[in-house]
Amino acid sequence: MSKDEAGPVTPAHLLSRVQRQGQDGALPPVHLWNPPLCENVDMRIARDGTWYYLDSPIGRSQMVRLFSRVLRYDDDGCHYLVTPVEKIRIKVECAPFLITQMQCSGSGDGQVIELETSTGEAFSCGAEHRLWVECDAGGDPVPLVHVRSRLNGLLHRNVYYRLIELGRPRRIDGEQVLAVRSGGEWFSLGRM
Repeated sequence: MSKDEAGPVTPAHLLSRVQRQGQDGALPPVHLWNPPLCENVDMRIARDGTWYYLDSPIGRSQMVRLFSRVLRYDDDGCHYLVTPVEKIRIKVECAPFLITQMQCSGSGDGQVIELETSTGEAFSCGAEHRLWVECDAGGDPVPLVHVRSRLNGLLHRNVYYRLIELGRPRRIDGEQVLAVRSGGEWFSLGRM
C-alpha cells in the first residue's frame, strides 16, 4: 500500500498494522517480510530510549512496545519498522533498546544477570545475549548488549554502575579488565 493510497503514514496507522500481526504474543516474523520502503516518515529513537515521530515524543508506552516488536536491522546499516506491506526507516541515535532493569541471581559459575528493556523484553546475559563496552568519540564508555535479531540495547547508566559493582578483575583477550560473569560467560566492562 503506498502512502498516497492510505493517506499519510502516522503512528496510529502503523500501530493498527502491528496489532494485527502480533495477536498471539509471539514476535512477528519481520525477517521474512520484504515490503517496499515508505519514504519521508520522520521517526527516531533517541539515545535515552525515547521514540519520536516528527520531533514529538511518542507518549503511549503501548505504542512504543508494539513498534519495538517490528524493528529490524538490515544489511544496509539501517533500522526499520516492518509490516508485511510497508517498511519505514527509523533513525537510531545509539541503540534501539534501552536496558533499564537488572537482576542478579546465583554466584560464581552459576551467576546469571537478567536484563530488561524499557519496552518490557527480558533476557539473561550469556552466549546469545553478549555484553560489551565500546567508547564514544570522547572516550566515554558505551555499554551495550545484544537483545535479539541483530538489535542491541544501551545499558542505562544505573544498570552499568550496578554491573561495575559486580565486576571482578580478569584477563580477557590479553588485557586486564573489569569483568562480570553470567550464563557461564565472562564479559568485559572496560579496562582496569
